[in-house]
Amino acid sequence: MMKIILNNQVDIPVVGFGTFRSKGKDAYEATSHALKAGYRHIDTAAVYDNEKDVGAAIRESGIPREELFITSKLHNRDQGYLSTKRAFKRSLSELGLDYLDLYLIHWPKSYEASADSYQALEELYEEGFIRAIGVSNFTFHHLEHLFETAVVTPHVNQIECHIFLQQTKLHEFCMKHGIHIEAYAPLMSHHVKELLENETMAGLAKKHGKTVAQVALRYLIERDIIVLPKSITPDRISENIALFDFSLDDEDMRTIRGLNRGRKLFPEADNFDY
Repeated sequence: MMKIILNNQVDIPVVGFGTFRSKGKDAYEATSHALKAGYRHIDTAAVYDNEKDVGAAIRESGIPREELFITSKLHNRDQGYLSTKRAFKRSLSELGLDYLDLYLIHWPKSYEASADSYQALEELYEEGFIRAIGVSNFTFHHLEHLFETAVVTPHVNQIECHIFLQQTKLHEFCMKHGIHIEAYAPLMSHHVKELLENETMAGLAKKHGKTVAQVALRYLIERDIIVLPKSITPDRISENIALFDFSLDDEDMRTIRGLNRGRKLFPEADNFDY
């Protein structure tokens, strides 16, 4: 598995398994299959209400903990210095783990709340309970305000990113500051059918003897973006990690770059009271 080295020298598998909207038996079985298929990076969140099921699949996999990279995220109702620390401990307990590899503020709230929450993350990081820290759904101004108080530069910003929303400027801004991008909904989530039926992508998939989904994920990886595909279907789960026996050439990259529409499928943080 290809890995990316974060700005604190922690390495992270470039493909992670997303668990958004999976609960109960679905979350457990999908995570179990993902681990059997070769995933070593698992992404969850308190708001997904599946940490207990994901944690059970992790523990019962028999894979040594040090070989895994586990992420969870702070629920917005828990933002604040002390409440963040309590929420983090709940997530650890639900997952049945002693530490997390990555912990993120899930959504920006007020600048003050983000600063207080991030201070708690920094302290947990310094105490060794988290190997890397960061944010999710933060755009330029959220990051700029966070920089005013942060001691530790965020290691990751997890954002919606796919071929119709390529986030070029935010990606450049984050990389300039040493922040790596993780792409959620890299296959356009509930609009995946539209991606799979795109004629341009179908042509590139045929060229490489791959599926449209594999080409879409490979495009992001070629841009040094960490991808978090999500599925509960075993064949799809296995397909979404089979990305390392081909690459895209410059012409392919230009073609896919031309598909960018700036089209957002999930709420915009500045216009959503989460």
